[in-house]
Amino acid sequence: MATAANPTRDDFAALLNQTLGEGEGFEGRVVKGTVTAIENDMAVIDVGLKSEGRVALREFAAPGQKAELQVGDEVEVYVDRVENMHGEAMLSRDRARREAAWDKLEAEFGQSTRVEGVIFGRVKGGFTVDLSGAVAFLPGSQVDIRPVRDVTPLMDIPQPFQILKMDRRRGNIVVSRRAVLEETRAEQRTGLIQSLAEGQVIEGVVKNITDYGAFVDLGGIDGLLHVTDLSYKRVGHPSEMINIGDVVKVQIIRINKDTQRISLGMKQLESDPWEGAAAKYPIDGKFTGRVTNITEYGAFVELEPGIEGLVHVSEMSWTKKNVHPGKIVSTSQEVDVVILEVDQDKRRISLGLKQAQNNPWDSFLEQHPVGSVVEGEVKNATEFGLFIGLDGDVDGMVHMSDIAWGMSGEEALALHHKGETVKAVVLDIDTEKERISLGMKQLERGGVSGAAAAGAGAGGSEGRVNKNTIVTVTVLNVSDAGLDVQAGDDGATGFIRRGDLGRDRDEQRPERFQVGQKFDAMVIGFDRSKKPNFSIKAMQMAEEKQAVAQYGSSDSGASLGDILGAALKARRDDN
Repeated sequence: MATAANPTRDDFAALLNQTLGEGEGFEGRVVKGTVTAIENDMAVIDVGLKSEGRVALREFAAPGQKAELQVGDEVEVYVDRVENMHGEAMLSRDRARREAAWDKLEAEFGQSTRVEGVIFGRVKGGFTVDLSGAVAFLPGSQVDIRPVRDVTPLMDIPQPFQILKMDRRRGNIVVSRRAVLEETRAEQRTGLIQSLAEGQVIEGVVKNITDYGAFVDLGGIDGLLHVTDLSYKRVGHPSEMINIGDVVKVQIIRINKDTQRISLGMKQLESDPWEGAAAKYPIDGKFTGRVTNITEYGAFVELEPGIEGLVHVSEMSWTKKNVHPGKIVSTSQEVDVVILEVDQDKRRISLGLKQAQNNPWDSFLEQHPVGSVVEGEVKNATEFGLFIGLDGDVDGMVHMSDIAWGMSGEEALALHHKGETVKAVVLDIDTEKERISLGMKQLERGGVSGAAAAGAGAGGSEGRVNKNTIVTVTVLNVSDAGLDVQAGDDGATGFIRRGDLGRDRDEQRPERFQVGQKFDAMVIGFDRSKKPNFSIKAMQMAEEKQAVAQYGSSDSGASLGDILGAALKARRDDN
């Protein structure tokens, strides 16, 4: 029989169940306890169980901070187990904070409220954030509005976050710092834009530099300082004038309140160099400038900082046509230019490079007036004439009709080739059209030289020899092969072959002619040296044919002698 001093086995079981039952009510709950002692880095806490528990002091401190805990303080802890193998209660401050934090975070997430947290660690793809006990994930893309290379300055500092997603069952929370910044920035931008006005001068800090300009922080809102508004002078890249972190004074050019975009300018704070440009740079004035840019259509020359003019490719050289400007000038080269046109309203100045140099056509005219003889190389042979390279790097043209007397232009062109050195007479110079007309046939004996050659008619002097024309010739020499003759008194010399001295064999004897004797003959062609070939026989046949056509035929009853007699009589009457 059991007594109070000697309990039975059932009594022990009841007592044990009573004790365990009370303990089971604690497990898995957040309870309040009292700090009874602080030993080294552990806090001893009494939560009303038969044994006390120990909790590390670091669990009572925020990340990166020192715990401020004293004996007697009342704290909330999570009871993991009533008793471990050492007979102590298993307590956790972190778990208690986490459970409390989850309750609070769920309420704040439902209301889209910002929460405060501390970035305390790095994980793959982002960072870990302590939200008053609950651990959240901060993706790398959600740290800031712009990519952040070093997050160290942002760690262990309490700051606001926006909860993007949370799942308590899985213990997942995703937060964003960027969303808070964007919302704050939008509020600041709206308020700041309202306080700004176009034309206002304000200071800002250069935050970023691109190829097309720089972004300037105006105190919560960024404005774009375009490269064309940095200075009146040409700027290749914004970094030539400003650097990140520079404090700059800018003027607000435009404000778009709908898109919240602000355009800024620095050159607007300087004096405009284009004011009075028309008076400063008069037409035909000669100035020295620096080549700043070269394009396919010309070169830009800076006359002074902020004022550039364009030298069109057609105004770069007197003689170099269809050449890329880069083969005439180079960047940064100092050049002399002449003002051709100024449009102050459109901020355009047309410049001439060749006008600052001597006109080679005028120089050529001074050194080689009309009628003078020049020598040059055949640069090109075209279907209408020859181009001859002359002094001063200019070209002259010999029209096909001025290459040789008495032959077709095609025949005359065939006598010359590219690279050949020839002589010619200057017939005409047009400096405005940059044209020089030359003549080669005018140098031949019997040719009309100089300017007179250009204006003489087809029926000119006796010295003019053309194919199929009849001229008076003088015998210079008699040989068995024929006669050397000269057209007119001082004309071209040519040759009459024995067979061309007459129609009949008896007339084809050279010895019947004497030196100095004059008679008429027809030009029947030219040899390779452009000397004319004459024929009495061809003249007789042509006259006979003409007489028959004019005075009738032998079939009419008139003899050939009668017809020729009538023709000769008519010829004498005409003379």
